[in-house]
Amino acid sequence: MKLNHWLNIVRLTILLGLPLLIGNEINAQALVPGTGTQVPEVGDDFEDPTWEYQLNLPKVFNHGETTVAHNLPGGAAINGRWYEGSKRGQPDTMRRVVTPAGGLSGSTTALALRSLQTGSNRPTFQQQQDDLIASVSNRVGKISVAQSPSVVTRVWFPPVDQWERRSGCHFAFRMAIETESGPIQSASYRGRNVTTIGESWPGFFVNLDYQQPAGATAASPAPRAYLWMKADQRGQQINGPEITQTGWWTFGISLSPDGQVHYFAKPGIEDLTAADHIASSYPHGQRTVNLRNFFFNVCNGDDGRTWSSEFVIDDPSLFVVR
Repeated sequence: MKLNHWLNIVRLTILLGLPLLIGNEINAQALVPGTGTQVPEVGDDFEDPTWEYQLNLPKVFNHGETTVAHNLPGGAAINGRWYEGSKRGQPDTMRRVVTPAGGLSGSTTALALRSLQTGSNRPTFQQQQDDLIASVSNRVGKISVAQSPSVVTRVWFPPVDQWERRSGCHFAFRMAIETESGPIQSASYRGRNVTTIGESWPGFFVNLDYQQPAGATAASPAPRAYLWMKADQRGQQINGPEITQTGWWTFGISLSPDGQVHYFAKPGIEDLTAADHIASSYPHGQRTVNLRNFFFNVCNGDDGRTWSSEFVIDDPSLFVVR
């Protein structure tokens, strides 16, 4: 079964004209996120004192109890830049806070995100997530990879001992993209091969391995925090660097005209450079066509009692080259 799955990926890769990657090899110049011109209609600096998000409860849940169609109007920021997704609900709390120390020059406020009920209105006792979606396609239309779009954000991590005591993903920064899923034979096109458009959600995930034994002391090994990315050519996670310092980090994801997704990250708030490149891939062996949106995930164990770790975001921005 695994061999057949791999052979199917190879066949699809060849049909799409993609390079066949083994592991996470880079075979194209990675576009540094933040290159080009910022798109002012997208993103946010959270400086407006009238900034407000209207939850419009009940929220959408991930387990089929509700859908946006039943919950309209969905949650949205009054500035029109953020909204509740159709598959999962928005974070339970979104608070403008004083920018944590060491933030961007001139920034006085940022946005803190946290959730309690992430998967259902009844505890699922499984890792679940809420989404805060930055509106791109509704404000400026889909962005073709021919324009080399990229997104950049700063994220503040609390000290690891303040994170939810759970192994797994705690936070994520991702894109919603359209991809070429491959040529198929279509009767509606008189049997000709046509390229179908699929969708994918690549991005960064902030993980914690929390394996503290009972009776752990200050001298016990600290839980391990690290980044991983979704996904490589075969749909598997790409392992990233360990998080050895908390506080501010800068993240960027870019799309190049050849359809690759490029991941960049580093501690601090300085602009990204080529040295901050971590990986590039055609997620799931598919070539990217358009950027639809980008979004943040807030994750917890959905036990009905424990809040997610609180992360703070600032200045999420969209750039295009042409």
